[in-house]
Amino acid sequence: MLVIVGIITVFATVIGGYILEGGHIMALYQPVEVLIIGGAAVGAMLVGNSMHVIKGMVSQLTAIFGSGYTKQDYQDILVMMFEIFNIARKDGLIGLEAHVEHPEDSDIFKKYPKFLKNHHAVDFFADTMRVIISGAVQPTDLEDLMDNDIEALLEEELHPSHALNTVSDSLPGLGIVAAVLGIVITMGAIDGPPEEIGHKVGAALVGTFLGILACYGFVGPLAANMKFRINEDIQYIGCMKHALLSFNKGVAGVIAVEFARRTLFADVRPGFTELEEACNETKRK
Repeated sequence: MLVIVGIITVFATVIGGYILEGGHIMALYQPVEVLIIGGAAVGAMLVGNSMHVIKGMVSQLTAIFGSGYTKQDYQDILVMMFEIFNIARKDGLIGLEAHVEHPEDSDIFKKYPKFLKNHHAVDFFADTMRVIISGAVQPTDLEDLMDNDIEALLEEELHPSHALNTVSDSLPGLGIVAAVLGIVITMGAIDGPPEEIGHKVGAALVGTFLGILACYGFVGPLAANMKFRINEDIQYIGCMKHALLSFNKGVAGVIAVEFARRTLFADVRPGFTELEEACNETKRK
């Protein structure tokens, strides 16, 4: 929602200010300039990135128009892990195999659809639980294993935002390219009437305007938002890491999720009593 509000605000203030200063809105209508700048930007993006990165960029751009993680989302993941750890306490680690081998069929995971839709989180949790169940890895080695997984995921997921940021940085230069082409056309009509020359110069300057506005008003901020959302995803998975690490050390389930809760930022961290009550509620069901 804030992304849409921000886009509207940029348009309203820039175009509104231009009109209030006496500018004519149709003077900014230069579709050929948009074609040159936009086409060159897309072409450069295709040259500099793999199809995997481009698909990731589209996916992440779509995601930023949705809501991020809320306090309830984190409470849900903590309670979910508490339920899983309780099963291990009652039935032993062997009781977890059905849940981690086929997460989509788990009665526990089905209660938390947002977690189940996050394939990175599901894979991280299930793969780590498989390692714990195997009993072949010491706690210190398990932490290294999870850190390597998170580091690789972070690097991979940041590629699309870095690629979009590179496109953003190129837009002012592409705007200048469009302006230079406009000046070349103007020079070809230098012996024409002043009105025609003025129109062509104005069209050329619009190219520079569009490149700079697109860079600093839209594409750059979108790339920054994508990076912010990825960092949110990493915190979500990092929360699970601390609970899993504590569980593997033999800590009780309720304390293991408390270790995870303490890693969260204040705006999304459920209170101790809130979490305790939510965990106790699962015992009564």
